[in-house]
Amino acid sequence: MSEKKNIAPDVKLGRDVKIFDFVNLYGCEIGDETKVGTFVEIQKNAVIGKRCKISSHTFICEGVTIEDFVFIGHGVMFINDAYPRATTPGGELQTEQDWKVSSTLVKRGASIGSGATILCGVTVGENSIVGAGSVVTRDVPPDTIVAGNPARVKRAVPALTPGENHD
Repeated sequence: MSEKKNIAPDVKLGRDVKIFDFVNLYGCEIGDETKVGTFVEIQKNAVIGKRCKISSHTFICEGVTIEDFVFIGHGVMFINDAYPRATTPGGELQTEQDWKVSSTLVKRGASIGSGATILCGVTVGENSIVGAGSVVTRDVPPDTIVAGNPARVKRAVPALTPGENHD
């Protein structure tokens, strides 16, 4: 089977980025040695740091910044509009001029579990862990595990140096 990748010419790729089949990348920036899995879409003005792993079936929209050494599990969804609507008050289909992108930040070394949804306007703290299936509606403190819908603090985790394992 042949490769199927849609990588727009305005995408900025770092050194040794690995991109698997069936991706859609446009207007984004991806740092050195990052891996992007199958069936991932990364939109314009999204920034991915170095040595990240973006697992399959993930959607990273405009306004999302992911710092270095971040793990994004399978099927993670980011949201960038606090009040999404299809039409304007007059009934016309919305265009980019009709809504405002809300930014989201995932700090260095964080991990987001499979199936999580990250609402707009939040910061996921450094070295934090978001449990699988969680819905993050507010900021996640650094070095903390959150889980649930809405995601709530479960416990603290020790700070990690990239490449280090929990024992």
